[in-house]
Amino acid sequence: MDEVFKALADPSRRRLLDSLNARNGQTLRELCAELDMARQSVSKHLAVLEAANLITTRRSGREKLHYLNAEPINAIADRWITRYHRARVHALADLKHALEANPMSDNAFVYTTYIRTTPEKLWQALTDPAFTNRYWGASFDTDWRPGSEMVWHQQDWTSKDPEQVVLESDPYRKLSYTWHTFDPSFAAAFEMNPDDVAAWSREPRSKVTFEIEPAGAELVKLTVVHDGFQPGSAVLAGISGGWPSILSGLKTLLETGETLPEPAV
Repeated sequence: MDEVFKALADPSRRRLLDSLNARNGQTLRELCAELDMARQSVSKHLAVLEAANLITTRRSGREKLHYLNAEPINAIADRWITRYHRARVHALADLKHALEANPMSDNAFVYTTYIRTTPEKLWQALTDPAFTNRYWGASFDTDWRPGSEMVWHQQDWTSKDPEQVVLESDPYRKLSYTWHTFDPSFAAAFEMNPDDVAAWSREPRSKVTFEIEPAGAELVKLTVVHDGFQPGSAVLAGISGGWPSILSGLKTLLETGETLPEPAV
């Protein structure tokens, strides 16, 4: 966590995080213009933030987009927060809230975490119901081949739809599939407003992608990209609140064998 506290100590880097919190997915040029800082200075600050995993980057054509990443603050809050003085606990809690308040661009949620595991074990945790049920409370009936249909089970709710399919499946490297259907039974199972869920069902179907990269001995970088949303998407707002909890549970399960309370998305 030394890198995180070092990165947050500089006011210019905090301004960059504030800028991304207000509008995620910015290019270097956009960040320079908004903060009135020299390109070289912004580049150096972004490198420090990326090394601390407080931001993550994605390529979109020839442009490099920068996304705020709340994972390090989640890690502090979920695992080590009791070690800190009360005043620092409140400061971290406020920062965690700020980072998660708007962790998205207009059409994508991006989240990067590092897990002490192997690509093989992480792949199993993403696909095997024995794992997904423990940290997510969800499981999938599919053979994980591109084009195969996925039947989604979560608590007492089941979703079967020909548009729920595996898009990409490169074992230990990349997995992508379309998101589940929103129907009246989903609203009933999770005690949600039927009108809200009906509105979600009218949005374009989104997709989630898991990118797995070795990052050292028994260390894996996992980047989750959930995209395909229309601007102002209510579904995007909902999944952005659920993914950090799910991924924290995944990390905890793989690193400790323990589970967190089941989230829902």
